[in-house]
Amino acid sequence: MSHPGGTRATATAGSAGRGDLGRALRAEWTKLRTAGDTGRLLLLAVALTVAVGCGTARAVKCPDAGCGQDAVKLALSGIAVGQAVIAVLAVLAVSGEYGSGMIRTTLTAVPSRITVLTAKAAALAAVVLASGTAAVLASLLAGRLILPGSGFTSAHGYAPLSLADGPTLRAAAGSVLYLVLVALLALGVATAVRDAAGAIGLVLGLLYLFPVVAQVVGDPQWQRHLQQISPMTAGLAVQVTVRPHELPIGPWAGLGVLAMWAAAALSAAGLLLHWRDA
Repeated sequence: MSHPGGTRATATAGSAGRGDLGRALRAEWTKLRTAGDTGRLLLLAVALTVAVGCGTARAVKCPDAGCGQDAVKLALSGIAVGQAVIAVLAVLAVSGEYGSGMIRTTLTAVPSRITVLTAKAAALAAVVLASGTAAVLASLLAGRLILPGSGFTSAHGYAPLSLADGPTLRAAAGSVLYLVLVALLALGVATAVRDAAGAIGLVLGLLYLFPVVAQVVGDPQWQRHLQQISPMTAGLAVQVTVRPHELPIGPWAGLGVLAMWAAAALSAAGLLLHWRDA
């Protein structure tokens, strides 16, 4: 038999939970919007991504038909640099609150720590999604304009870069998602570690040192396995449009590996945030 009072209590609790999330989302959006570093870091991430892509497009030449280069990946090569700025932004979004003690105010206003972490992740994902989309579209436009001068022409088997092309669209959308997942990975690490320098070092190590270690390993089989679980190597497989079947891991499967890294970091962050004092 249902109990009217119990039903009302459940409904009230659900409404309160939704209300807490709404307040937390507004608060986290306000923090990101008003923080002095947010806008500058996002602009820097976009500028670096586009600049590196432009430089690569100018530097690499395709003088003959069938030169084997991946024009889309070249245009989007700046993602590998811009991601570092996105990671720093995500770390600072958390570590700044711990450093100033504001985290106590945040957790007093919204007692549910999982709600706070969810709101932080959602707000950060939104701003990175917007800036990442701008960076990717600008990089592809720059590549479309620059690459023909480097020999990537129809005569050499390369059509102008266009989102109407399926593999190009996949690479573009995947690159934006890649940046969002890097931000979430960094957010999880920063929440767990709390220290800005330590979190930045750990995230950048995962992204950039993992591929170096994979190259140093002499055994081809182990090298392939390390590439399959490397957040950066596996995640950026989504950009490949030429001979993707030769990759250690498929494009979307590789992005899924990065998603698992981000989910693991956020899960650990949620548990530690729940157990520890502010």
